Amino acid sequence: MEWWLVLLIILGGAIGLLLIGLPVGIAFLFADLIGTLIFMGGLEGVKLLILNLEESLTSFGLLTVPMFILMGDVMFRSKMAFRAIDTLDYWIGRVPGRLGLLSVVSGTIFAATSGSTVANTSLLGSILIPEMKRRGYSDSISIGPIIGCGALAMLIPPSIVAVILATLVDVSVGKLLIAGIVPGLLLASFYAIYIVSRCWINPKLAPPYDLPPVPMAKKIKDTVYYVLPLGIIIFLVIGIIFLGVATPSEAASMGAIGSIILAAVYKQMNWKLLKECLTGTLKLTTAMFVIIVGSTAFSQILAFSGASGGMIETILKYNFSPIVLLIIMQLILIFLGMFMDNVSMLMIAIPIYLPLVKVLNIDPLWFAAMTLINADMGNLTPPFGLQLFVMKGVVPQTSMGVIIKAAFPFLLCETATLLSIMIFPKVALFLPAVMR
Repeated sequence: MEWWLVLLIILGGAIGLLLIGLPVGIAFLFADLIGTLIFMGGLEGVKLLILNLEESLTSFGLLTVPMFILMGDVMFRSKMAFRAIDTLDYWIGRVPGRLGLLSVVSGTIFAATSGSTVANTSLLGSILIPEMKRRGYSDSISIGPIIGCGALAMLIPPSIVAVILATLVDVSVGKLLIAGIVPGLLLASFYAIYIVSRCWINPKLAPPYDLPPVPMAKKIKDTVYYVLPLGIIIFLVIGIIFLGVATPSEAASMGAIGSIILAAVYKQMNWKLLKECLTGTLKLTTAMFVIIVGSTAFSQILAFSGASGGMIETILKYNFSPIVLLIIMQLILIFLGMFMDNVSMLMIAIPIYLPLVKVLNIDPLWFAAMTLINADMGNLTPPFGLQLFVMKGVVPQTSMGVIIKAAFPFLLCETATLLSIMIFPKVALFLPAVMR
């Protein structure tokens, strides 16, 4: 059977099941089961596939996923970030678009304590947008920065999607997590430059207002009490991975324990909250593991049926240079991101792309870093960008058209970040190269 027909049967079946409303992981498992029965020798192939999937799920590195989820859930439900935002606000001072800039600073810090873009957007939106509206900020400067900064949680560790992507691409989880730091900070810098520049050119977008003086002693005290502890949590995850003191799984466990202890110190932790966090972690972890199983099975069926090899032979006949193929792959990902969530996009694309990446000798870590940004862009692209719908939930009175328009400049900032990594690979690869 031709390779394209194999791909069409499995991929078409999965997409068809998605369209009728089945969850991502379940849809792919059903399609994988059909593919196994057809292309891997029936029931014997199913037995072999189950053994391979069990091995993929028992990887110690996947312990990172539930720990990151628990850490982010505790941070979100305990509302420890509220006072930290007030404290950061003291230090920003009188700059054009100061509340938009505050969302960038806050979003960057909270991205390093939560691997969830949804939680980041919901938290920042619920706190900052009412104040921005009260101060007369335009939709582009109030809604746009929240959407963009919420997505930083996918780049800056702890990133749940980065862990899943590292598993799919078969690169070091720790190195991909660290590879997201500089691109994440670069993206935040693009956001800040855009906000300040646009508000400086057109002050009506973010009217200036008088600030009550805050004593330096209070600034320092609140910073030590509300911001510095978040820095400790960030170090427990990012710092000890970079220094080689702990594996990503151990660092994720330290971050989860540290967030629980910190919530208890702030008197925000109780048995009810802990139960809610553990239950939410269990549900989301199960869903993530089903997705990983579905993608792994998809990749194995493509390899066993000869579809991967046939696809590679067909593509290599055209003598495209590796960089041209890389650009084509990224453009396809951007298109997929317009119509599906980032995890579904990765499940479809990575098993198809990975054999090609290996044949062309493309650095898999570089490829994974670009793909991570591309998945992040999918959250902002209409018509089905997840961040757009989350923001609609935060500001239900605002039309989707206004939200999309506000998000567009920040999508361009993400595009600039992707191009920066594509042109200058060291942007993503420098820190992983020097980590211990």
